[in-house]
Amino acid sequence: MTAHRLGLLAIGLAATLSWGAPARAADLSIVCRCIDGGVNAELARWIKGWVIPEYAKTSAGAGDTVTLKQFGGTDEQLTQQLALDFSTGAGADISSFDGFLIPSFVEGGLLKPLDEIAGSEVDSWDGWPHISAGAQALMSYQGKRFGLAEGTDVRVIFYRRDLFAKAGLKADGWQPASWDELLATARALKKAAPDSFPLQINAGVSMGEATTMQGYYPLLLGAGEALQDKDGKWITASPAILAALKLYKTIYVDEQLGDQRAQLLADGRNRSFANFRDGKTAMLVEGDWFYRSVTAPGSEFAVADRDHTMGWAKIPAEGAGRGLDGRDFVTISGGTGFVLNPNTANPKQAWALLSFMNSQKALTAYQGFEERIRIRDDVPVPNSAFLQQTAKALMPITTARPNDPNYDKVSAEAQRMTEAVVSGNATPEEAMARYGVAVKKIVGDANTVSKS
Repeated sequence: MTAHRLGLLAIGLAATLSWGAPARAADLSIVCRCIDGGVNAELARWIKGWVIPEYAKTSAGAGDTVTLKQFGGTDEQLTQQLALDFSTGAGADISSFDGFLIPSFVEGGLLKPLDEIAGSEVDSWDGWPHISAGAQALMSYQGKRFGLAEGTDVRVIFYRRDLFAKAGLKADGWQPASWDELLATARALKKAAPDSFPLQINAGVSMGEATTMQGYYPLLLGAGEALQDKDGKWITASPAILAALKLYKTIYVDEQLGDQRAQLLADGRNRSFANFRDGKTAMLVEGDWFYRSVTAPGSEFAVADRDHTMGWAKIPAEGAGRGLDGRDFVTISGGTGFVLNPNTANPKQAWALLSFMNSQKALTAYQGFEERIRIRDDVPVPNSAFLQQTAKALMPITTARPNDPNYDKVSAEAQRMTEAVVSGNATPEEAMARYGVAVKKIVGDANTVSKS
């Protein structure tokens, strides 16, 4: 029997549970890509140090046992594990989840809406009025809620003020207005430190979705385009795609402004973090997670005197007014949160725990472990000037990934396309042609459009 059919069988069995059964003590588990002392340490510490003990004090959680399962692999490895678990009736009751995966999991029969799992109390939860429709959409598909995002984010250019100052560049308030200005800055930094890799923009397969979100997609937006056109057709070839690929080629192949090897190694993303920490890279395009967690004091890649050493700038469009919808600057936001395992043996208790984790009290407490832009409008960012400033500047102009079950497959092809160029194995034209063929195979010719 295929994994897909096993998933449908397991979900069908879960649906036969009696929602009217009286509450009882339950053994509940949460899994996340988090390690206390490692990746996403703040998330692990919040769950272990606040959520679990505080939930035990509530009437809903009294008598329940909650366990955190810490997963230290990559995002892609966790996705594979969740697909296996959900298809075979295994796994934790609550799982951390990236919202862009929801459509493909739903179409594969691996997820069910929250209200179908836990019942009508989902819709009557008092937290929904504090979560905007757009924020709910981060973990929704076809108008149904499949999870709860705990926050959202934005992408920026992080830069090191100390390296800028050494190169004689403006260290405070630096803001490129075009790709040409970005490249001019990188060239000046390279001239000042020939062995450095001044500009790093994610590319390649090994970085997975980080390539798409922190690399290719912002460049595509800056060239005036998204992955799909206004009619929802996937764009297989265009001047915008070619412009993004040519910029990659300039950075990594023609002028060695970036660490080409870092884009091709299995641990390349960590290498890019280390390069920034160690001063080999002066500019890195990343999500605000890079500030919140990666470079935070005490982390592996902590930047000494972070708030003085690090600055940030908006990602410029290719030129003024040439970004998506005529914008001068671009960014993109995602949403990560948690979903309920459709096979949970304790659906009502699992929802009670999940909703508690997303209560105003819980998310406010989370800010004490890691400040970020939270999904609830009654949970402010209390102290971080960086997050306050980026949210104000970038949330009004942000965009999101297509809410489409084929997105993750198309995203993987975009990663292969960038790797072909960055590695020097294909010209931008050749890589775009291969991408077009692959996307057509995924979505069908009728759902694509070429603008070349």
